[in-house]
Amino acid sequence: MLDKLESIIEKFNYLEEKMADPEVIADMNNYKKISKEYKDLKEIVETTYVYKDVLGNIDTAREMLGDPEMKEMAQMELDELQPQQVELEEKLKMLLIPKDPEDSKDVIFEIRSGTGGDEASIFAGDLYKMYSKYFEDQGWATEIININEGTVGGYNKIALEISGDDVYGKLKFESGAHRVQRVPKTESQGRVHTSAATVAVFPKLEMEDVDIKKSDLKVDTFRSSGAGGQHVNKTESGVRFTHIPTGVVSESQDGRSQIKNREIALQRLYVKIFEMQKEAHESEQAAKRKSLVGTGDRSGKIRTYNYPQNRVTDHRINLTLYNLDQIVAGQIEEIIEALQVADNAEKLKEMEM
Repeated sequence: MLDKLESIIEKFNYLEEKMADPEVIADMNNYKKISKEYKDLKEIVETTYVYKDVLGNIDTAREMLGDPEMKEMAQMELDELQPQQVELEEKLKMLLIPKDPEDSKDVIFEIRSGTGGDEASIFAGDLYKMYSKYFEDQGWATEIININEGTVGGYNKIALEISGDDVYGKLKFESGAHRVQRVPKTESQGRVHTSAATVAVFPKLEMEDVDIKKSDLKVDTFRSSGAGGQHVNKTESGVRFTHIPTGVVSESQDGRSQIKNREIALQRLYVKIFEMQKEAHESEQAAKRKSLVGTGDRSGKIRTYNYPQNRVTDHRINLTLYNLDQIVAGQIEEIIEALQVADNAEKLKEMEM
């Protein structure tokens, strides 16, 4: 492990020199890329220096064991340093786990009502309130890009842009089917019903993330249709992109302006092309590894919110908590951290194999 840590220190020092290079500073995109890589390595490097100091002190203490006058002091120092060594080694193992490069990205976050009729829409609204409070606590910025309200409350669909630090890294495991068990507001007999809503989270990609040439894009505009007010059908606000080499098509009429719809449609096209580019690699990886937290497939039930028992269960990691009232108020950090730990443990197991 020390050899790998030394190579990381060398790279860190190289990046530090590059950040002082006038040519790099003049190229803002390159500077941002190098600066981010430098920042990502900083904690590993700082921890490595502490780890090397501890190893050096342990070697010194062991040498002192041969001196009768220093033996007791040396043993006391070893008793203190050796647990620190173990703790630092575990921390370094976790820091060395390859990070998903998409974790730092902003996201498009969608909630849709599922099975359960009006109650599913109300539950989708409750999920939106829960996540909104969490987003606020994280200091993230949110923008609603599409909203379709339910007939008795809540939402049939709501889509947002979430911007901030490590947004995708924290939210990526929220994708899937969320199930609720409770007495609906629409139920007059007091019976517990089961309803569902789906959450979809995907990283907001930029042109630099996807190999798409502007010359390969065909753009069409059309008049929007459906719910949305009097502005619909008056102007060609709907936008459709066709990626000529692959035939992939993406469109949007969710936004109220053509500019917003161009942005949304382009984002959707980025995702589709990006997924195509990743498909071969992911299928290969899937054969080697099945993550504890799953793939976020919407068809898979990932979490149950049981109101009568004040219970929340995440089925992927068999985590059950009896503080549903706090969780639906936005306190979901414990669940998110548990999912991240489970995923890291699986990655660590692969590294050791």
